[in-house]
Amino acid sequence: MRIDVLTLFPKMFENVLGESMLKRAQAKGLAEIRLHDLRDWTSDAHRSADDKPFGGGAGMVMKTEPVFKALEELRKAVKGKSSSAKGKVVLMTPQGKPLGQSLAKKLAKEKRLIVICGHYEGVDERIRELADEEISIGDYILTCGELPAMVLIDAVVRLIPGVLGDKESIKFESFENGMLEYPQYTRPAEFKGMKVPQVLLSGDHKKIEEWRKAEAMKRTHRRRPDLFKK
Repeated sequence: MRIDVLTLFPKMFENVLGESMLKRAQAKGLAEIRLHDLRDWTSDAHRSADDKPFGGGAGMVMKTEPVFKALEELRKAVKGKSSSAKGKVVLMTPQGKPLGQSLAKKLAKEKRLIVICGHYEGVDERIRELADEEISIGDYILTCGELPAMVLIDAVVRLIPGVLGDKESIKFESFENGMLEYPQYTRPAEFKGMKVPQVLLSGDHKKIEEWRKAEAMKRTHRRRPDLFKK
């Protein structure tokens, strides 16, 4: 998968993309992540990517021209190829569709994503015309769209086949089956009076599986009743 990120702050991504699973995914050739500074497509001496909103109001609005020019240039190299090769355009915005595991799995099947990081007071409304998906990571406001873009990239890339070492690990993660994950333990079996449930030490795989399912249901019911109802 190739992911192109249109951003005003490419340096924000460097440490995140250069560590852990995202670093390994790129090293294996399973993910190619390219950062593009939107200011490279501005036309004035100050490299302005924002301006005051028409009609007045607080804050600054991301300009249309740099985003349009960037997308046009990024897609030139794949002229005549399939729409999947040209990429699905995703705009990170608090007004978008909530990011969930099912959406992440859907996006992980794409050949290419082009992620636009919103910023300032918002984006010029005409930028939305370019987006195939508008995605939010929660009902709260952040300074910029770079952080949500990092969350999206992490959630999607880890689902690409071959990125995670253990295929089974994805099956039992929170939200994969509509429930939260069961409790996990490792050595030591007892720490400061807190003991690992005996069933996990029994070696009886059938009983362990039953315990895990029951605990996942109890945890989901207690912590996320909205998921449990579904």
